[in-house]
Amino acid sequence: MSYFQQMKEKVNSIKEQKEVFILGIESSCDETAAAVVRNGREVLSNVIASQIATHRTYGGVVPEIASRKHVEAINEVIGEALRQSGVPKSRLDAVAVTYGPGLVGALLVGVSAAKAFAFGLNRPLIGVHHLEGHISANYIQHKELVPPFLCLVVSGGHTQLVSVTDYGCYEMIGQTRDDAAGEAFDKVARALGLEYPGGPAVDRLAKRGNPDAVAFPRSHIKDHPLDFSFSGLKTSVINYLHNKEQKGETVSCEDVAASFQKAVVDVLIENAMNSARMLNSECIAMAGGVAANSALRQGMEKEAEKRHIRVLYPQPVLCTDNAAMIACAGYYQLQKGNLSDLSLNAVPHLSLPGRAYSKRPESL
Repeated sequence: MSYFQQMKEKVNSIKEQKEVFILGIESSCDETAAAVVRNGREVLSNVIASQIATHRTYGGVVPEIASRKHVEAINEVIGEALRQSGVPKSRLDAVAVTYGPGLVGALLVGVSAAKAFAFGLNRPLIGVHHLEGHISANYIQHKELVPPFLCLVVSGGHTQLVSVTDYGCYEMIGQTRDDAAGEAFDKVARALGLEYPGGPAVDRLAKRGNPDAVAFPRSHIKDHPLDFSFSGLKTSVINYLHNKEQKGETVSCEDVAASFQKAVVDVLIENAMNSARMLNSECIAMAGGVAANSALRQGMEKEAEKRHIRVLYPQPVLCTDNAAMIACAGYYQLQKGNLSDLSLNAVPHLSLPGRAYSKRPESL
């Protein structure tokens, strides 16, 4: 009997257990992370080895260096996660791992470690989509949250509005046509001479600026009004800075940061609120690194209160890449019997499982 068949036979007995312990592994970009989560929502450990200090020298993530750092850290991080959790390896019920999207070399490190661990322990292996992990971080933070709800996923690589119809079931409401919001933050931060990572640096600087000082554009896509586009905004900021420099005029970096941030936040909030209205959703969850942005949180709460909509988001450590969210998502995949074989491979451009929303309006 093959490994996969053996694991399929184990699933029913695991689901009947009072306590299910899942080891989560995440290595999609520049954080090596491992966590142990009980019953999908109780985090017993969540260990993260960040590479920020290494990549700050280069102003962004260098894929080859990231992969090497993952190789160096992965065993130690997993061991520390197990130690902190107090759960012996023999008590683990499954291993969940991010297999896409992300940097292919970085993903391969986590996937290889997870496969070795699952095979060695004779436990089920569960491949998890990175964005499904981010969405699932809200289940950890908000124990009472159950589908359906609307989720704004906004990070360095992704900006999407997702209708979560059930655990592991998604409909794509809107997405970026070019740059993700987090990517725009990073590039504008670099243009302003701020350190990596750019999102938190812009957020801090913007607190001292006037958000109405510069009229940066807000992009709207006529045929798909719930989609996003941040490439033009990014270019507008860079052109503004270049023009000021060429004229020898003084630039208030604080005002530029605040005005840029407001332009991003305005569009994110507007599309999220329009999506909630279209879906009659009473709850909007946020996920991903940009969900930690203070202006986005404050603005979303203010607009949601007017519409009697509940806004949820995880604590900052669960917004950025971590393994607890992967273990959480893996738990619900396990409950549905969705397992992976040992042939699981890294998929750098993996799409979120689900379908496009069939009734997306052409105008709002």
